[in-house]
Formats: sequence, structure tokens, C-alpha cells
Amino acid sequence: MTDEAAGDAGWGRFVGRPGRSLTRRLIWLASAWIVVALAATGWILTTQYQESAFRRLGDMLSDTIDEVVIATVASPEGITVAEIRDAPTLRGLSGKYWMVAEVLPDGAIRVLARSPSLAGETLYIAPELPERLQASMGSLLSYNDPGILEPPQRQPLRIAASLKTLPGRTEPLLFMAGIDRSDIEADTREFAAYAWIALLVLGVGLVIAVFLQVQIGLRPLFALRNEIANVRKGRAARIEHAYPIEIQPLAEQVNRLLDHNQEVVDRQRTHVGNLAHALKTPLSVMLAEAAGKTDPLAEIVRRQTEVMKGQVDHHLRRARAAARAAHGLGERTPVGEVIDEMAVMLERVFQSKDVEIDWRAPDDLAFLGERQDLQEILGNLMENACKWSARRVRVSAGASGLGQMIAVVEDDGPGLPEDQREAVLKRGTRLDEGPPGSGLGLSIVDDLTRAYGGRLTLGASDLGGLKAVLELPAAE
Repeated sequence: MTDEAAGDAGWGRFVGRPGRSLTRRLIWLASAWIVVALAATGWILTTQYQESAFRRLGDMLSDTIDEVVIATVASPEGITVAEIRDAPTLRGLSGKYWMVAEVLPDGAIRVLARSPSLAGETLYIAPELPERLQASMGSLLSYNDPGILEPPQRQPLRIAASLKTLPGRTEPLLFMAGIDRSDIEADTREFAAYAWIALLVLGVGLVIAVFLQVQIGLRPLFALRNEIANVRKGRAARIEHAYPIEIQPLAEQVNRLLDHNQEVVDRQRTHVGNLAHALKTPLSVMLAEAAGKTDPLAEIVRRQTEVMKGQVDHHLRRARAAARAAHGLGERTPVGEVIDEMAVMLERVFQSKDVEIDWRAPDDLAFLGERQDLQEILGNLMENACKWSARRVRVSAGASGLGQMIAVVEDDGPGLPEDQREAVLKRGTRLDEGPPGSGLGLSIVDDLTRAYGGRLTLGASDLGGLKAVLELPAAE
């Protein structure tokens, strides 16, 4: 696998499998980006607010150190610090402190002076502080200290330190100042809480806006999907609406595909018709020539010609059905009309038997296919039932689920043993040579039904005869 292909595969795993919803994919991607962007924004805002607060504290500590430096005098007798009139540094454990110390040759720190507010305590000195200060003489370094007191009176401090050399002294002195940072941390937490609440509200608003944008932006795609579904279900023959320029070519290509399929079906019908004419005419001539003769050869020719004619009809019907079923778009045939039409015709044909056909079907039930094929399917089943019935035939049809329908044809005849039901669906099989026919009726029904993706099953009817259950696609 190339690097580019591997990258595409990784990206495909991230955004989801192709079969998943495009809407969910867009919303999840946008939502993930919003969450990441807002989380980074919240972290940056909170950090910058805290750094800004620490800078303000650093300015205050720098001013305090400057005051202490000015008040500090170095003499041969030692270091003295004049009184600093800063009220917080005069009040014990007030939260603001200063301290003067010197760094001994061994690296130890000796405190020389401290503010009264320290109450005998010492500001925290980080182990690496002297080295860092000596490396940047005169600069101000700031750091956090957990506090000078034990819990629960512990004060978290912000401490600043600097090494400075005084007149009359060769060794620099360590000047330190500290201030309680509890208020700053409380303000930072409050700011962070408000910031995260605001960002959360903003994030929810952005996700809703993305959802609406995707829904509105993809609405033409949803409309196109519905139109294609209507064509597939037989509600429409073509895509009629205009769409944005990004997907209009897709709609046009679908229409071209429908037109091409229709042209293919029409050509197949024409070829099948030509073939039927080319075959049936010689067969009719052969039958006519053999009809007036009684010799054995004429009888053989007549019988075999009838078989050939039945076989030709069978395969031509299969070819036509396969072509129409493969097309199968935009065709909608009311089932009740076809059953009524077949019932009226067959009651006249079998008037001598006084056959009564009782049928029922919903008015809105429609077959997803051509009328001619439904006539062929139901006509063969109903004719077979009339042929073998004593007097009564019952036909019922209804929807069986999304996009499916069931038609049941029953009679009160002798029925068919279970071990023979599968055999009669085979081409040319006849279990009784009495009634006229070629033995292709049920086989044709089975072939046509399979061509439409349906199924024909035979069983026993409560009327006493045979029950044929037909499953076919239904137009919604």
C-alpha cells in the first residue's frame, strides 16, 4: 500500500465507513473541531489571564524589593534596613513580606533582615535559585511557594528574588519579596468557570448552527433521494425537479440512465416480437399442413409442433419478463383492477361449470411492475384454479410489509399431494393428461415471479383444493 493510499485509509477510518450517514459524518466532524477549538481557546484564555495576574503581582513585588534596596545600608558593622512604611509588611502574617539575605561561599543562605510580617518565618528559597540569580545578576526571578505556614493557615505565595550589589559591599545581597496569591488563584478559577460556561454555550450554539446548516445545505440531496425512491417505488417515471448546480448533473445522469434502460427494454421487446413472429409462422404452417391428415407421421408432427409452440411461448414470455423486471422503474399496476378483469373473463370461459370467483384486494394495493406481467401471473393461477375447481375459487391480495405484497389463489378442487407440488412448477410437467394444455402454466408463473424477485409456493387450501401463495414487489 502506498503512503497516499494508507493516508486515505486512515482518514476513511476517522470519518467513518462509506455506508454511514453523510449528515452524521459532517455534524460529528464539525462538532469535534468545535470542541477541540473551544477547549484550546478556554485553556489559552485561562492561562493568559493567570499569567497577566502574575505579572501584576510581579510588578508589585518588584516595587517592594526596590523599596527594600533603597532602605538597606551596608556598613562595616553589618547590614541595616531602615523602617519601610508599608502597612502590610508591618502586620504579622499579613500576606506581604520581604527579606534580605546573603549567599555564603558553600551555597547556604543566611538571613540578614526580614519584614515584621514574617513573624520570625523565612521565605521559601528554591534550591536552584542562587545559581540562577548569579547567572543573571540584577534580574528579577518569580516563582510560586506553597506558603510559610503549616496547614490550615498555609498561605500560597508568589515570590520574587534578585541579587543586587550595594555601595560599600563587594558581595551581592539577596533581596526577596513575597505576597499571598490566594486571591489571584480564586479570581483565576472564577474567570475560568465563567469562560468555560460561555464557551460551552457558544459550543452548543455552534453545534446547533452546524446541524441546521447541514440539514438545510443537504436538503436538495434529501429531495433527490426521495425522488429516486419514488421512481423505484413506481410513484414517478423520471426526476422532474431542478437542483443546485453541484448535484443537477447527478439528477440528469439518473434520467439518462432511466431513458437508456427504457430504450434497452424497448429494443428487447422488439427483438422478442420479431423472434416470436419468425418462429410462430413456420409452426402455424406445420400445424395447418398436418391438421388434415390422419397418418401417424402427421400425428407426430402435430403433437411435437404443439410442444414446440408451447416451448417457444414459454421462453419468449421469460425473455419479456426478464427485460421488464430488469427495468421495473416507474411501473405501477393496480392489483384489484387486474383481478377483477381476470375474474370476469374466467367466469365467462368456465360458465359451463358455473364457477364462482370470490376476490378481495385493497384499492390502494399496486404491483411494482407491468400490467401485462401481472395479468400473465394471476391469469395463469386463476385459470388453473378454475380448471380444477368443483365450483368455487377464492382470490385475496394485500400488503405483507414494506415494498411487498401477497396474492393467494385457492380452489375447492381435488388439490395436490404435498410430494407433487414442487414437480408441477417444473417446465412442461403435467400430472393429469385429461384437461387440455401444455403443462407450462405454473412454470411460467414461477419464472415470471422469480424474474421480479418474488416467490411462488403451493399448499393446501381450507376449501379443500390447492392454494397458491404469490409474493411480489409492491408499489408504495
